[in-house]
Amino acid sequence: MAEVRNPNHQRPTRPVGPPFNTNSFLRKLQAHAPNSTQLIGFLTLFISGSILLFLTGLTVTATILGLIFFAPLLILSSPIWVPIGVILFIVVAGFLSFCGFGVAVLAGLSWIYRYFRGMHPPGSERVDYARSRIYDTASHVKDYAREYGGYLQSKVKDAAPGA
Repeated sequence: MAEVRNPNHQRPTRPVGPPFNTNSFLRKLQAHAPNSTQLIGFLTLFISGSILLFLTGLTVTATILGLIFFAPLLILSSPIWVPIGVILFIVVAGFLSFCGFGVAVLAGLSWIYRYFRGMHPPGSERVDYARSRIYDTASHVKDYAREYGGYLQSKVKDAAPGA
């Protein structure tokens, strides 16, 4: 049950050339090709990145070799270095805190000076608003106390007529 082939039937021929138009491919490639400025930028980026990568590797290698060679010395002298490090940390932290608080106090005093001289520093309108709110609340409390105090006086006289 073999198939009988028709001798007149021909197989389809494959194209001999490339499956796409070469001219259009080259045009697209040239359209997307970088110009000289982009090429110089890429080369600069590549060279500086390579140099930085090399320096990073050199630094990591030197750090590891330094730890290997100086680890015994650090371990043997650690009873001296740990207290010195703690004391140095406390002194530096205290100095920086003192400087920071000093700068904050000077900034606050400068703001207060400008506020009382009428120069309207940033945030002065919020202080004025808060001052007016406090004054209004105090006057309301004072009025309420007078009103409520009179009410209590009348209640006391009703409870104890001889008082």
